[in-house]
Amino acid sequence: MQRRVAGYHDIRLDGLTDLVLRAKGQKLLDLGCNRGLVGFEMANNGATVVHGCDIDPDCIWTAKGLFADLRAVESRFEVVDLTQAIPFPGERYDIVLMIATYHKIKRVMPAGQLSDLMRNLAGRTDKWFAWRGNGEMPEAEEEMAALDRDLAGLKRVHTSYLSKTLGLTAIWERQ
Repeated sequence: MQRRVAGYHDIRLDGLTDLVLRAKGQKLLDLGCNRGLVGFEMANNGATVVHGCDIDPDCIWTAKGLFADLRAVESRFEVVDLTQAIPFPGERYDIVLMIATYHKIKRVMPAGQLSDLMRNLAGRTDKWFAWRGNGEMPEAEEEMAALDRDLAGLKRVHTSYLSKTLGLTAIWERQ
């Protein structure tokens, strides 16, 4: 199996652990969920709903298997190309995660369409939207500035430059 992420599972939430502590009773959407390990961590900390999407069918198959025995969590994982479709239309979430996904979409999606996607996701975020850049400066800071603009109704309340392995991280909160 091919490696798809930077860093190991134990550091994927570096800069975002405040959200893990707030997961209890929350509904979570993980965009670009990979194999579902971040969602699994949130479920282990009390998230009651975990939905995830990724473009890789093998990753979605793994995520479904990982959650198969978690009875206290409603989980759904689907193959979704975010340049072509909005995941789980009509659903709202307390926490939306976009970890190391935005920069990949930005490479293939026109800027206006990407802004529309982010505005749609912001409108479906009830509490927190979390993002991790790709580690490259100043591109990650430019992405964060675009998110400041596009995540209407959300205000950035946390920025972390601590992770040298995984890069810039930010959390926006519903105002």
